[in-house]
Amino acid sequence: MAFDWLELVLAAHQEFGSRLAEVDDWNGSTPNSDWNVEQLVRHVIDEQEWVPPLLGGLTVTLASAHIAPIGDDLWTEWQKYSDAAINAWQSTSLSAKVHLSFGTVGMEYYLRQQISDVLIHSWDLGRAVGYDDRLNPELVEAVWSDMSHQQDVLAQSGLFAAPVEIAEDSSLQDKLIALTGRDPR
Repeated sequence: MAFDWLELVLAAHQEFGSRLAEVDDWNGSTPNSDWNVEQLVRHVIDEQEWVPPLLGGLTVTLASAHIAPIGDDLWTEWQKYSDAAINAWQSTSLSAKVHLSFGTVGMEYYLRQQISDVLIHSWDLGRAVGYDDRLNPELVEAVWSDMSHQQDVLAQSGLFAAPVEIAEDSSLQDKLIALTGRDPR
């Protein structure tokens, strides 16, 4: 199935924003044991802040001059950097090259990576704030199609815990969440 990744990035940002609106305890725990709610949200906002300069052709070193500290009003910061990232995605050619820390990749590769990050962290945030953790099924299918064949790479990257063993007949969302080292149960 072909996916419209530019439409999916909007949906991923909506998923995250809907959960962010429910935060009332910034110190609450998340399924990612390394971060509390505030740290998780700051991570996702920070990732969005990098999108415009990187899509503008800057290297990570040059882009770092465009990265400002994230303020304390995380809802406002999310809105600001989410909007800027979406505008950058929509105004950049899919054939553009993006300079990341590990090399130069096509824009669509970076877009898929960012959608995956926002979606998985939407689940994390939903769990942390007691929000319905069901994710947009089309997003889940798209991210699964992109990540499912990378199990070894994901585990070796150090960015994810080892996949969690779950039943073969689990939902696609649960399989995706388990692939990223989170227990969906």
